Formats: sequence, C-alpha cells, structure tokens
Amino acid sequence: MTVDEQPTLYTLVGVILAPPSTDSGIVAEMDARSEPGLNDPFEEAIDNALSSLPADLRAAMSNVEIVVEDEPPDGRPLLGLYRGVPLPRRSSTYSGVLPDKISIFRGPITRLAAGDADRLLQEVRHVVLHEIAHHFGISDERLIELDRY
Repeated sequence: MTVDEQPTLYTLVGVILAPPSTDSGIVAEMDARSEPGLNDPFEEAIDNALSSLPADLRAAMSNVEIVVEDEPPDGRPLLGLYRGVPLPRRSSTYSGVLPDKISIFRGPITRLAAGDADRLLQEVRHVVLHEIAHHFGISDERLIELDRY
C-alpha cells in the first residue's frame, strides 16, 4: 500500500491521543497531514459534523482516531464502525493502548446520497455522530430508544 492509498486520518482538536494523564491538560491540535482534502465534499462533511459537536464533548473524547475508508470490511452492510473501549468501560488499568478507531465508509454513504450534496452532508453527519455515541458508551439499543439511531 502506498502513502496515497492510506486512509485519511483525522486527529481532532479536543481529542487527546493518549490516555489522560495527571500532568498534562494539553489536547492535540489537528496537524497539517490530517486536514481534510481540499474540495472533497465527503471529508468536508466529516469536518462539519465534528465541528458541530459542543466543545465540552470534543474535549471529553479521548484516545480515538477517525478514518475514512472506501468500503466496510468483508462487504458488511455498514456506513460506519466504532472499534475500541468505550469511555465508560475504561478503568485505571486503561493505558498504553492504541487509539479507538472510528471508520467512516465513503462508498456506501456516497451511494446512499446518490449525488445529492445535501443528503451527503446529512448522512455523513448522522454516521459520525452515531459512531461517536458508541465512543461514549451509548449502544444501538439506547440510540433507538432516543430516536437517534
């Protein structure tokens, strides 16, 4: 896989890329290599969804990365996928682990939007917020109860 084939990596403002420590309140800034591509409506939609989060929620996110991938693994019918240890399940022994990963799948979302730019924005926002909810420990069942699935 060449560098050009690597998934886009977002290191979010307000997302601590290492487990919280007692000696530092510094949060990571979005660096130049992870900025959304110029004129890419899909990546701009992700950036807009992330920017729409309240600052306190962004600040509460910890040790998580968001990547754009072309398709879900093994042809699964997914628009996004959260893999990791949700915040409420982390204990004092949570340390030295790789970041949680939120994958946003470009292909299925783009096909769902069917060329409608407004629908693309809406679907990307919905998927990004849905997967972030899992990072905060909110299950699909609870999202259904809240009418936010």
